[in-house]
Amino acid sequence: MDELIVRPISSKQDTIAFIRFLWKVYRNYPAWVPPLIMDRKKLMDRAKNPFYKHSDAEFFLAEREGEVVGRIAAIINHNHNKEHNENIGFFGFFECINDRSVADALFDTAKKYLYEHGVITMRGPVNPSVNDEIGLLIQGFDLSPTVMMTYNPPYYINLIEKYGFIKAKDLYAYFLDQKTVYTDRFNRAHELAKQRQKLTFRTFDKKHFADEVDKVKEVYNKAWAKNWGAVPMTDEEFDALATDLKQVIVPELIIFAEKEGKTIGFALSLPDINVALKYNKNGHILPALYYLFTKKKEIDLVRILVLGVIPEYLSTGAGAALFYETAINAKKLGYRYGEASWILEDNEPMVKSAEAMQGKITKRYRIYEMSLLINNVDCKRQTADYRLQKPKTYLNWKIYAGEES
Repeated sequence: MDELIVRPISSKQDTIAFIRFLWKVYRNYPAWVPPLIMDRKKLMDRAKNPFYKHSDAEFFLAEREGEVVGRIAAIINHNHNKEHNENIGFFGFFECINDRSVADALFDTAKKYLYEHGVITMRGPVNPSVNDEIGLLIQGFDLSPTVMMTYNPPYYINLIEKYGFIKAKDLYAYFLDQKTVYTDRFNRAHELAKQRQKLTFRTFDKKHFADEVDKVKEVYNKAWAKNWGAVPMTDEEFDALATDLKQVIVPELIIFAEKEGKTIGFALSLPDINVALKYNKNGHILPALYYLFTKKKEIDLVRILVLGVIPEYLSTGAGAALFYETAINAKKLGYRYGEASWILEDNEPMVKSAEAMQGKITKRYRIYEMSLLINNVDCKRQTADYRLQKPKTYLNWKIYAGEES
């Protein structure tokens, strides 16, 4: 009998085991890009990451005979529920061997945590929020993820859907090529926006870093206010993100759209440093810095990470014009390709802009969800092939494979 135990992490050693499990899962996936261990630790740090000041999370390891075979996090983003008047929780950081009994046990554990905290719907994957890495890759497994995008084995689709999750929303990644992006339609839209709407564009001024970040913050929280799943970032979250990105931003790739002196939109793109980080097999910072320096010339793609316009100015054409300005500046810097990601499948203005640049969908990501009211709280499902024993607390549940209830 193989004993399977799902338990919360409770030490620094557990955190490292949680992170290091990635190397076991992805050792035979050449498209995978190893993350920096220090970045993963920072993302999970409930004492220092400002996200956890308004959110609750528990991280779990699944172990069989002392070996880690899976992991998951259960997350309640209270700011999301306030913003959208919902009562949902999230699962994230999901990784698992190709074993449905392990996956089911992980999802059962996350589901029970969320249900016992009053949540009635589970959605994911998010790691840990919509402002971080989100979505399950469902198309494009032969391609490496661009900076700050996710990657996963194809078999995760089966593990998630067999458990009962259904599609909530798809996200697209559009590949752009400097050779084909400048269509007549695209060029004309850009000129009309500048001439008729009197729009002007400028790049990020690093000398006034704090003031520029404030402009980005203001537009970001207004432009995404009505988007599906979007949650305004707190000042602390935004400042932490700005600090993290300060070392890798290229001022020419952060572009503001202005009308009559007012900032109405912006676009933020980053060089795809994953091209260099892919060589950093162990996830440590010093080798990463070496490869970022020595492999810099191999980086020929930028990811259009964020592009948005304040809602009352959407009719000005500023969104498409920001795409154009980004392409022009990227070309001047020597970048041959771009990836616009991620874009919601039903975000019509952004989809049309990407298509106007002859962008091609090369990757698709999916957000799943399920009601927690369908099954009993004890998570005993007809399809389960394991027994749950509950001593004093669910955190110590032991899961035994192959026994009847």
